[in-house]
Amino acid sequence: MNPADQTNIDMFLEMLSAERGVAENTLAAYGRDLSDGARFFSLRNIQMLDASPDDLRAYLGACREEGLAATSLARRLSSLRQFYRFLAAEGIVEEDPTVGLAGPKQARRLPKTLSIADVDTLIQAARNRIDGTSGRERLRALRMICLLELLYATGMRVTELVSLPGDVLKGDRRVLTIRGKGGRERLVPLNTSALAALDAYLAIGENNDPGLSPMVRTKWLFPTKSATGHLTRQRFAQDLKDLAVEAGLSPEDVSPHVLRHAFASHM
Repeated sequence: MNPADQTNIDMFLEMLSAERGVAENTLAAYGRDLSDGARFFSLRNIQMLDASPDDLRAYLGACREEGLAATSLARRLSSLRQFYRFLAAEGIVEEDPTVGLAGPKQARRLPKTLSIADVDTLIQAARNRIDGTSGRERLRALRMICLLELLYATGMRVTELVSLPGDVLKGDRRVLTIRGKGGRERLVPLNTSALAALDAYLAIGENNDPGLSPMVRTKWLFPTKSATGHLTRQRFAQDLKDLAVEAGLSPEDVSPHVLRHAFASHM
């Protein structure tokens, strides 16, 4: 691999870690995708900084000819898009060569839902993040599992999910009272998995990480430093795509809306 390519990949991964708090496993997945592309270009005496849209199409075509699954192809393209957007934003490249770049013709269309196996894979990838973590990283890992389990168990709108108030748990913990459009309230039952994920998330500040307790016990169930005071739907959507990369799924196929459809379909 060209040393300059390695340097830029490292800078990109550092940004993901520092600014977006991306998990180590997700960083490793992005790193593998980008390193594979860098090796392809290096064998052709091309630096990633100089790669054209045609060069990127050639790379994706080579991946397809090697028998790479459509989901993996889409994931690699997504990794390249984010990498080049970062380079363009930093002024390292003048133009993003992935703009307008479509995946290989053989790539499948985006599904309207995920299979049960896909959802299980996504949730397992989120659970794998917990191992060896502590502090804020552990909090983010438990929060993601909680968000996934709640969304998949209830099918609530993503805006309703991220803006759940902290007192939503008062009363019967097996049922959430959701305030939807027009201020109308409805009762949403929770399954065993969702309750367990919720308890694990709320308990993180009560034992080994007392300093994190205030982050959980605020007006919001999922508080952040955003202007709204709670996790935004945009941030959750991006975190979900990062998790999809880690799980080996196409990030183009995974979104809160798709997961909500999976709830309805699997029910």
